[in-house]
Amino acid sequence: MYYLFLSQGFEETEALATLDVIRRAEEEIYTVGVGGKVITSCHQIPVVADVMDSEIAPDKDCDGIILPGGMPGTLNLEKSPLVQQFIDYCVENKKMIAAICAAPSILGHKGLLEGKKAVCFPGFEEQLSGAEVLDSAVVTDGNIITACGAGAALKFGLEIVKYIQGEAAAKHFWKAMLCDR
Repeated sequence: MYYLFLSQGFEETEALATLDVIRRAEEEIYTVGVGGKVITSCHQIPVVADVMDSEIAPDKDCDGIILPGGMPGTLNLEKSPLVQQFIDYCVENKKMIAAICAAPSILGHKGLLEGKKAVCFPGFEEQLSGAEVLDSAVVTDGNIITACGAGAALKFGLEIVKYIQGEAAAKHFWKAMLCDR
């Protein structure tokens, strides 16, 4: 099971485009509302989460987490004790951690990007403590996937599918979604 966390002020393209790609790949994924069932995006779009944060806890069923960016969504994710617990669980159990836009800063603040290649939204590079910051849309280094922003959301979703199901699956969905045109 994968968990995509939504907090007040999240960037909807980064969350929903990524979610769409992963569901097309038929992976089991829940959206998690941090602080409630209905979460409003940074552009004032309300989204109903599959579960609320009070209904879940990190356990053996967690295969990985996804953290969309946006402001103040990223700050709200970082303040969440449950999100922090899930990050720690994924680190301890070598599970996938994917973050896009400003959200890689959460990983940088925890020291998780030390010696790793990563990307983020321009202006957040200094928040990626110890990372080798690349000029790319999406980067995978070990179990950590980072992406630069909303324009990279489909590539981010496909990189997650590649991590889970392999390169052939990612290429299949890339072509099926007409991204190769």
